[in-house]
Amino acid sequence: MKKYEFVIVGCGIIGLTMAYAIKSRRLNASIVIIDKEFQEAQHASGRNSGVLHAGFYYTADSLKAKFTVEGNRAMKAYARSRGLKLNECGKLVVAANEYELGQLDELLRRGKRNGANVRLVDEQEARDLEPNVRTYKRALYSPATASVDPKEVCKALKEDLVGQGVMFVYDTKYLGHQGSVIQTSQGELEAGQLINCAGLYADQVAQDFGFGQKYTMIPFKGLYLKYTKNKTDVKMHIYPVPNLKNPFLGVHFTKTVGGDIKIGPTATPAFWRENYDFHTGFNPGEMVEVLRFETELFLKNAFGFRTLAFEEIRKYNKSYFVALAQAMVQSIDPKGFTQWTAPGIRAQLLDKQTLSLVQDFVVEGDQNSVHVLNAVSPAFTCAFVFSRYVVDRYIFG
Repeated sequence: MKKYEFVIVGCGIIGLTMAYAIKSRRLNASIVIIDKEFQEAQHASGRNSGVLHAGFYYTADSLKAKFTVEGNRAMKAYARSRGLKLNECGKLVVAANEYELGQLDELLRRGKRNGANVRLVDEQEARDLEPNVRTYKRALYSPATASVDPKEVCKALKEDLVGQGVMFVYDTKYLGHQGSVIQTSQGELEAGQLINCAGLYADQVAQDFGFGQKYTMIPFKGLYLKYTKNKTDVKMHIYPVPNLKNPFLGVHFTKTVGGDIKIGPTATPAFWRENYDFHTGFNPGEMVEVLRFETELFLKNAFGFRTLAFEEIRKYNKSYFVALAQAMVQSIDPKGFTQWTAPGIRAQLLDKQTLSLVQDFVVEGDQNSVHVLNAVSPAFTCAFVFSRYVVDRYIFG
C-alpha cells in the first residue's frame, strides 16, 4: 500500500491549487490527486465561463470578499507567467430602473470595501467603453474583470505539479476510509491527511469523516448560448444588476478568452448531481434524495426557490432567453444565437436545517482530513489565494 502525506480527492481547480499551495510551502511533500474521471477539470472547473471576477458582489465579512480581488490578480499573474490566454476586456453592470440604481450603489460600496477597482459611469461613458451597451442613467464599470480558458489553466497546473513530483491517479473513485487508509475503486492508499475537493460529492466525502452533517448538495444546471454571427457586436462582459439575496448573477453577456460572445447561464435545478443530460451520472437513489429536498424547497418557496424554478424553466424558450440579454444592449441579432455550449453543474451547498443556499465558501476539518464543502463561484477566480488560506490554516496552521 502506497503512503502519501496528502491524498487530494478531486482534480478540479481547487484540488490542483491545493497541491500547488502545499508544494509552495513544502516542496518535498508527497501528494497524490485522485479523480474518478479520466483527466483533470471534467466538471465545474472545465465547464465554467472562465470569467475572472473582480470582487464587488460579496459582503465584506465573507471569504469570497476576502479572496476575490487578490485571487483575480493571482490568476492573471499565473496566466501571464505560463503564457496562457487572457482577455482583459472589463465588465459593465447595467441598471434597468431607479431601484437598480440603488443596487449599483450597494455594489460600489461592497467593491470599495473589498478593495476592488470599480466606479460608476454615466450612460455616455458606458457607451464609450461598450458602444452597444444599454443602461438606465448609470452603470458600474469593472476594468479588472477578465477571462481565461479554464481547461488551459488546469492543464498548465497539472503539468507544473507533475514536474514537482505530484502523482495523478485517474479513473479512481473514493469509496471510504478506515482510519488513515483510503479505500478507492483502484485499491487502497494511506494518507497522512486527506483533502476533500470533490465538488458535487464533497458533502458525501465530508460526512464519511463526520463533517458537513448539516449540509447537502443541490445541483443547478447552467447553459450558455453562443452568438455565432460575429465576435464584434459586444466587446466586453455585460451583466444585469443581480438579486443580491441569492448567489446567481442572472443572464449576462460573457466575452470569452477567444473573443466569442455568449449569453447565460441558466440556473435550472437539476435532478441528480451530474445531470448534464438524460443519462450521464444517473443514480436513482441520488435522484430521490435531490428531488426530496427540491420538493420541500418548492412547496415552502424557501429563498424563492419556486419562483426561481419557474423563471429558469422559461429560459428553455430560446426567444425568452435571448430577450433577457437583448435588454442590455442597443442591438443584437437574435438569429445570431445558434449554439448551446456544454452544460455545467453548480455544486451548490444547502443548509438542511434552515433550507437556505450557502452563499460563502465552507471549509471544515481536523488533522486527519480537510473538506472544501462549498467552492462555488467565484471559486475559480479565488483558487490560488483560497487554497493558500486553507493550507495555511488547516494543514500547516
